[in-house]
Amino acid sequence: MSRRSGPLATEVSILLVDDDAIAIRLMDRILADVGKLRFATNGKDALRLAQEAPPDLILLDAEMPGMSGFDLLKAIKADWSLSAVPVIVVTGHLEAEFEVSALQLGASDFITKPYRAPAVMARVNTQLRIKQLSDELRRAATTDDLTGLANRRFFDENLSREWRRAGRSGDPVSFIMIDVDHFKLFNDHYGHPRGDGCLHQVAVVLAAACHRPADVVARYGGEEFAILLPQTPRAGAELLAARILNSVQAAAIAHDRSPTAAHVTVSIGVASIDSVRAAGRCNDTEGPVRSDGLRMGAAGLIFAADEALYFAKRAGRARYHCCDFADAVRRD
Repeated sequence: MSRRSGPLATEVSILLVDDDAIAIRLMDRILADVGKLRFATNGKDALRLAQEAPPDLILLDAEMPGMSGFDLLKAIKADWSLSAVPVIVVTGHLEAEFEVSALQLGASDFITKPYRAPAVMARVNTQLRIKQLSDELRRAATTDDLTGLANRRFFDENLSREWRRAGRSGDPVSFIMIDVDHFKLFNDHYGHPRGDGCLHQVAVVLAAACHRPADVVARYGGEEFAILLPQTPRAGAELLAARILNSVQAAAIAHDRSPTAAHVTVSIGVASIDSVRAAGRCNDTEGPVRSDGLRMGAAGLIFAADEALYFAKRAGRARYHCCDFADAVRRD
C-alpha cells in the first residue's frame, strides 16, 4: 500500500519496513507530511518494492520473521541500484554490539523504540538532506554539461555492469551508436554556439525516444551519442533506431550545408547479442581479439555498433544498420 501527502510528496519517497501494523500506523502519522510513503511487512516484499522504484530512504525494523532486518540490509547494500539509499534501522536494542553490527552492514542511523516524533523527524530529515546532496554530487559527476545526458564515464560503468549482469542471467543486450551527419559542416556554417544548440536538441530527441528507466542515453563524445538497452533483443533495438530517425527528422533542425538533407540527420549503428552467457568470457570487458579477429567482452558490443554505424554512413547516412555481436570482426 502507499499514500501521497504533503508539499514534498513528489520529491521524496520513503519505504517503511515493519511486520507490526501498529508501528507502521504510528510511523505513518509521524511522516505523513514528509513525502510519498510505501510500506512492506516482510523483507521479500520490501526488496521487491525497493527494486521496482528505489526510495530516497528506508526505515527498517531489525527484527522480522523470515528475512530478518539484517538480512534485508545486506541484500540492499549488495544491489548496485539500492546501495546508495540510506537505511535507518528501527530497533528496541540498546546494546553497542548491535549498533556496531548494523553500521558495519551499511546502516546510516538508528531509531529506538518507543518512537519519539521529534527524534524521528530529525533523523529522517538529516538522512534525506544527506541523500539529496549525495545525489546532486553524483549527477554532477555523471552528467554531460552541454546535453544533460549521461556522460561517457557513467555510460562505460553501466555497460560494464550490465554486461556482467547479462552474463549471469543470459539476457540479450543491445547497444546503439548515433552520429550527427555532417556536423563539421554545420559548425562551419552556423558557428559553434548553434552547433551546441543542435547537439542539445538531438539529445532531447534521444532522451524522449527511450521510455524505460533501465535504458542509458549518453553523449559518447563530440557529436556521437550512445544508448545502452538492457534485456533488449535486436528487434527492439531496431524499432528504437527507426523511432529516433523519424523523431530527428520531425525536429526539422535546419542544415543548409548538408549533402544528405535540408535538415539535420543522424546515422545509427545497432549491435545486439542474444545471450552474453552464450558468448563466453562474459566478465571480460577489456575486449581482447581472438585469433579469428572476433572481439570478446563488452568492447565487442561497442565494436559491433561502430561497424554498423560505418556501414550506415557508407550506405548514404540518415539511416540505421544492424550488426550482430558474432559478426563483429576486426576491420583492416
